[in-house]
Amino acid sequence: MSGVEGGREGFSSSALPRWLLLLTVSCLGLRMVAAMEKEEKRQLRDQVLEMFDHAYQNYMEHAYPADELMPLTCRGRVRGLEPSRGDVDDALGKFSLTLVDSLDTLALLNQVEKFEAAVRKVINDVHLDNDIVVSVFETNIRVLGGLLGGHAMATILKEQSEQMQWYNDELLYMAKELGYRLLPAFNTTSGLPYPRVNLKHGLRRPEARTGTETDTCTACAGTLILEFAALSRLSGDPVFEKHARKALDFLWERRQRNSNLVGTTINIHTGDWVRRDSGVGAGIDSYYEYLFKAYILLGDDGYLQRFNTHYAAIMKYISQPPLLLDVHIHKPLLNARTWMDALLAFFPGLQVLKGDIRPAIETHEMLYQVTKKHNFLPEAFTTDFRVHWAQHPLRPEFAESTYFLYKATGDKYYLEVGKTIIENLNKYARVPCGFAAMKDVRTGSHEDRMDSFFLAEMFKYLFLLFAEKEDVLFDIEDYIFTTEAHLLPLWLSTNFTKNKKNETSYTYLDDSNFDWSCPNTQVLFPNDPSYANSIREPFKNVVDKTCPKTNMRQEVGGDGPGVRSHLRARDFMANNPEHLDLLKKMGVSLIHLKDGRVQLVQHANQAASVHDAEDGLRFMQEMIELSSQQQKEQLPPRAVQIISPPFLGRVVLTAGPAQFGTELSKITSGVRGFVARCEPYTGCSEVTNPESIMGKIALMKRGHCMFAEKARNAQKAGAIGGIVIDDNEGSSSDTAPLFQMAGDGKNTDDVTIPMLFLFNKEGNIILDAMQQYQEVEVLLSDKAKDRDPDMEELDQHSENDLQSRDPSSTAFECQSVAESYIKIPSNGKADESASEQDASDLSITPDAKIRHSKEILDILSGNTPTAVSLDSVNVKDQDMQRTECQGASEEEQESCIQEVKEGTDDDVETEQESSPNISQETEARTIDSLLSDWKEEIDAFEMMDKDEL
Repeated sequence: MSGVEGGREGFSSSALPRWLLLLTVSCLGLRMVAAMEKEEKRQLRDQVLEMFDHAYQNYMEHAYPADELMPLTCRGRVRGLEPSRGDVDDALGKFSLTLVDSLDTLALLNQVEKFEAAVRKVINDVHLDNDIVVSVFETNIRVLGGLLGGHAMATILKEQSEQMQWYNDELLYMAKELGYRLLPAFNTTSGLPYPRVNLKHGLRRPEARTGTETDTCTACAGTLILEFAALSRLSGDPVFEKHARKALDFLWERRQRNSNLVGTTINIHTGDWVRRDSGVGAGIDSYYEYLFKAYILLGDDGYLQRFNTHYAAIMKYISQPPLLLDVHIHKPLLNARTWMDALLAFFPGLQVLKGDIRPAIETHEMLYQVTKKHNFLPEAFTTDFRVHWAQHPLRPEFAESTYFLYKATGDKYYLEVGKTIIENLNKYARVPCGFAAMKDVRTGSHEDRMDSFFLAEMFKYLFLLFAEKEDVLFDIEDYIFTTEAHLLPLWLSTNFTKNKKNETSYTYLDDSNFDWSCPNTQVLFPNDPSYANSIREPFKNVVDKTCPKTNMRQEVGGDGPGVRSHLRARDFMANNPEHLDLLKKMGVSLIHLKDGRVQLVQHANQAASVHDAEDGLRFMQEMIELSSQQQKEQLPPRAVQIISPPFLGRVVLTAGPAQFGTELSKITSGVRGFVARCEPYTGCSEVTNPESIMGKIALMKRGHCMFAEKARNAQKAGAIGGIVIDDNEGSSSDTAPLFQMAGDGKNTDDVTIPMLFLFNKEGNIILDAMQQYQEVEVLLSDKAKDRDPDMEELDQHSENDLQSRDPSSTAFECQSVAESYIKIPSNGKADESASEQDASDLSITPDAKIRHSKEILDILSGNTPTAVSLDSVNVKDQDMQRTECQGASEEEQESCIQEVKEGTDDDVETEQESSPNISQETEARTIDSLLSDWKEEIDAFEMMDKDEL
């Protein structure tokens, strides 16, 4: 007995060697950390499920059977009943788009009962023969892909569970019907499809209302093969795959043979490139994606060879780590843009599939830094990471690349990236009726849209990022994602033939050659968990500091061996001999015209080298950007954030700034207070209800006196701020450009309260809220603020209250969660003249140009060289004016004309640019005629500011 006791005592912890005890404790600690990490992943996975349910349920309750949910007004978007949004609405076909697009998301997220109910609704309610013109591209990837993905999920559930036993390929039959309805679009000699088709009448018939288009984007014609081939192989009809292959073949044949790049827009009849800029973002993106994935799904080596050829060209010309910049297909050493669009965020994910991990990590890290700076990826951002287009429609591409990088590296860093995406969505985009797109990432304002791709893609990638293998009902490795993240089974990589009995027989392909296409991650990351971090580290501060470049060029005035001089437009002096020598080296000539004008002309073929020609083009581009920056400063939009229940800061309204009073950008916390209506409402005389206004934000109606007078009367009554509401019934920031309130021509230093302007539609949101809730508190600020803890606590109580109310009491809340959002003008047209005689409001509208008196600055692009006319560029100590150059108008697609008149600034107006649809109208005199021919080396330069996503 004592021996046994002694043996036990010999194994007591106190008798263990110290090193062994430490090792034991360390191992326990590691297991605890791992368990904590797994628990956090589970919590994030559950949070993704709750977010999807919030979006999906609100669509079903407030929008179905409409195509999409309008989350700010809690209603469905029905095409024809809402104001047209242009090409964006071509995705809407009155076929319950969001429901169809979400089918396989429901199955992937293990919401089987909801999936089964959704399939029944699609079968019973969705009609594909509507008399409506739709986008062939969008209908293919969203609806056809959604039906095929739903069919794949229904089939596997039927095979592996007791669910869906009633299913008999109904979704596949619907997909086949839709495929036939899209086929008329392929009736071209080239095989490239028309961009649009009428689901009921096809093309070219009067009732079809389409069929006259001549151009389509490369991605539009090249993103069909996965869905069409899957449809052919599932249905047994090869006609779909045949047409998709023909379109891809034609695009491949039309590539630029020297650069092996493709343009952005092509003529569907002649095959001529309409836009010759080339990148990996909007207009081209999924063409490259589908070449590679067609090889994976169909086993056709030819597609892999094509992809590899294009990919080598991309990495040679477009990739400038960590940037991906568009170039000209004929002159690929010349950048076509100085900005990038958000759609290129998918590319790191494609690089992972390719097996090229290093550049994927680099570009993804750059995108993450931009995301951290702006909360979301702006629709477009410049090479120095400033906002170019401020919208963010909740695109999923960045989440997609994050998921694939985590799959490839196993690096938990990407789980933190995914966590950031979740937090930002909940913090900035979540509203009571779903998730609202961001109208402006700088201000946090919302847009009344929740695109179907948000449910189809975002939640798939986020769920898979945090889910364990057992959380998914099937093996995700057996499927490939389409560009809309729909799931197609890999067993489709078969050849099929029809026998005499019309039965389909399949022959499986030899896939032994698949191994070499995607390098194994164990080879890429051999026992080195820090590998990915070592690649990311140089790009950690890329947004806050100068972007690192592999070939840094010395700016004039700098020193250091082994670098070339690069003259910047901001430093240029026309009387500096050194600068003139550099211009000559870059192929740029300075010409003094007889009328006193000075013209800069670039001859790329006269440059000392290709790199010097590139510098010359960059210099010309910088001159344009410099002149634009030197126009009179346009005040940015401001925000009115409703922070009282039930809004709690989640509703942000557009606000036009005032050129007098307290500048909100200088007040970090903004101005917070309850709103009260002035009496008289015009605010044009002494306020008769000062006791109601004291310490509050005064509401006044526009008209009858100057804005400054309204401000003075409100301030005298004790108001801490003022909001002027437009009296023009129905006016809205959705359709009107940004409006600024100017002073009365006198000294307005006596006005010390902040003043903002709301259009009628936005103003009514506040007025209706006052009528419903009496006490309405708002925050006036330069941009939307994060909700504070008190608001979060109120939010919880508010949600509980809302759940206990009857439906009729929430009707107002759904309507009052504003339709409005901050909008910088997309049409470039002035809303009002600079003064109102009747209303006496003085405003400055954002579309006009700084105008001078005599001299004209021209940018002549064409068969003549790049030319910039300078009327006395104000360079350092010279009496010369800086160049002013403006981008070409939308109608003059192949020219770039600028005017600057010399003299004092008699008429000053400014133009705000933050939308891809900016009309470049101007009151300044323009040149009546332009040269008709253009040199290819400046085509990309001309289109730099005209390209649209």
